Amino acid sequence: MFNHIMVGSNDIERSKRFYDAVLGTLGAGEPFLNKAGTGHTRLFYRHDGGVFCVTEPINGEDATSANGGTIGFKCNSPEQVKQFHDTAVAHGGKSVEDPPGLREGNMGSMYLAYVRDPDGHKLCAIYRPK
Repeated sequence: MFNHIMVGSNDIERSKRFYDAVLGTLGAGEPFLNKAGTGHTRLFYRHDGGVFCVTEPINGEDATSANGGTIGFKCNSPEQVKQFHDTAVAHGGKSVEDPPGLREGNMGSMYLAYVRDPDGHKLCAIYRPK
């Protein structure tokens, strides 16, 4: 359904350090660095058929996070969920909501962890047991 997800950043170098580490826990490599004709810098992380992008806002205004928005990253194990969370916190992210762990609900069992990146974007690491 999705081709890519893009978030804005007010400090592209800080975001690169954060996402290199965090997305590295999922197996994503170095991003493709793009300098747009407008002069703004964009990072494109390609992994497992998806693309996650970080950009300096093209309109020159400050990047802001979406209130109520969450970007979920699929993990392969509960341990990978924890590693994603702990790496995010170690690289300037902030743990939010409940600690990483198992959640039971209408959608079944899943391991979740929530963090905010340095620009305030809410990220979720999720593993659904089969």
